[in-house]
Amino acid sequence: MTTPISIDGIRGILLDIEGTTTPIAFVHDVLFSYARTHVRDFLAKHLDDDAVQTDIRLLRDEAESEGFHANNLDELVAYINRLIDLDRKSTGLKLLQGKIWHEGYTDGTLRAQVFADVAPAFERWRAANKNVSIFSSGSVLAQKLLFAHTEAGDLTPFINDYFDTSMGKKGEAESYRRIAEAIKLQPNEILFVSDIVAELAAAREAGMKTALSIRPGNQPQASRDDYPIIHSFDEL
Repeated sequence: MTTPISIDGIRGILLDIEGTTTPIAFVHDVLFSYARTHVRDFLAKHLDDDAVQTDIRLLRDEAESEGFHANNLDELVAYINRLIDLDRKSTGLKLLQGKIWHEGYTDGTLRAQVFADVAPAFERWRAANKNVSIFSSGSVLAQKLLFAHTEAGDLTPFINDYFDTSMGKKGEAESYRRIAEAIKLQPNEILFVSDIVAELAAAREAGMKTALSIRPGNQPQASRDDYPIIHSFDEL
């Protein structure tokens, strides 16, 4: 029987998305697939948009640094698909994916999945005046879109802040210190929940409390016994 983790004294709850609020399968099988299927048409349609051009420059710089060419549409699409296959935490890729997903969410093609315990937990934490924030490798736009278009409804009213890798890498303690400063809380007042122990280790180094999310489809984690474990937000 799992023992609930007390959040007395916790003023902020910082959450990963993939494997924590949302099934990994949704991200990899639905969102990544959607981006791959629509990237060529999206680029052809929005090639002259300034924001898209910024993403393309980032992607071309990244490709060049790796010895790849992404000078024309075919090469660019091939490189983007390569990054998707690698699940690369690429800034250019994440920004572009967010824009592609925006069209899917807006026309109703995409509807985000969250675990059944997520919406009730968000309501419970908001009622208890907890700061609820998100830290994901996906862009802030992608995060907001996901939580605004879930099968449980629009959950964005329950979320105070969103952070992506512009704050730093998820495996580095300094990223979590920056987040604590941004939400104006001491690190030891924040609980970070993730399915990746390397991220939990970085958050713990920064002084945060941590919990390992074990959900259906999550990858087994080494050193999992070093962290409190939850299978549902009902345990918080």
